[in-house]
Amino acid sequence: MRLHRLQISAIGPFAGTEDIDLDALAAGGLFLLEGPTGAGKSTVLDAIVFALYGQPASTESSPDRLRSHFAAPDATPQVVLDLTVRGDRLRITRVPEHDRPKKRGDGVTRERARVHLERLDAGAWTSVSSSHQEVGHVLEDSLGLTREQFTKVVLLPQNEFATFLRSDDDTRRKLLTKVFGTAL
Repeated sequence: MRLHRLQISAIGPFAGTEDIDLDALAAGGLFLLEGPTGAGKSTVLDAIVFALYGQPASTESSPDRLRSHFAAPDATPQVVLDLTVRGDRLRITRVPEHDRPKKRGDGVTRERARVHLERLDAGAWTSVSSSHQEVGHVLEDSLGLTREQFTKVVLLPQNEFATFLRSDDDTRRKLLTKVFGTAL
């Protein structure tokens, strides 16, 4: 899996739209997310996991945490992730469930979560699915990992690396066998 671009709108501390060119960051090999507490590092990781699996990275995070408290009330929270997985160039757009002001009258309306998966074919984006269940199956099959496996092995959210290291041998062996395909 290679991440190319991440666009975050009205998510976490990002009130506007932030466009992160991950290809440019990775041009030299590895890159590091670094910054003071509250800068948005965890939000970037949450946004990637949310795009892939429809839930934030941390098990303690609720999806409503994604909506920025700094954004305008009518701003739509959204994550767009452009990636290549197993030779397929994909673009995932997810909007979390959120409240927005009613178009008429006072109060708010609950907007349902939305997802759209596209594939780049012959230089043009073609729609694959807008079904949460179908997109979930396609991505999980392509990635070969559940959300829990992805966060434990690929992402390892802050302070959870020690938990992985302290897990019993069988748990670590099963997870690493699946991730690295070493069943033989």
